[in-house]
Amino acid sequence: MKKNYKKIIGKIENTRKKNNKNWMDILRLAFESSPVEASKILSQIYKEDKNISVLAKKLLVKKK
Repeated sequence: MKKNYKKIIGKIENTRKKNNKNWMDILRLAFESSPVEASKILSQIYKEDKNISVLAKKLLVKKK
C-alpha cells in the first residue's frame, strides 16, 4: 500500500510541474499583451493565494 502512495504522489508531482510551466507561459503572454491588466489579475491571485495559505496553516498539526 505504501508504494502505491509514492507512485501517486510522483504522478501528482509530474502533473504539477507541467501545469506550473503552462501557468508561467500564460503569465508571460499576459504581461506581453497587457502588462497593467495582467498585474491587476496577478495581484488578485496573490491575495487569494495568501488566503489559501492562512487556511492551510489551520490544518497543520501542532507539536507539543
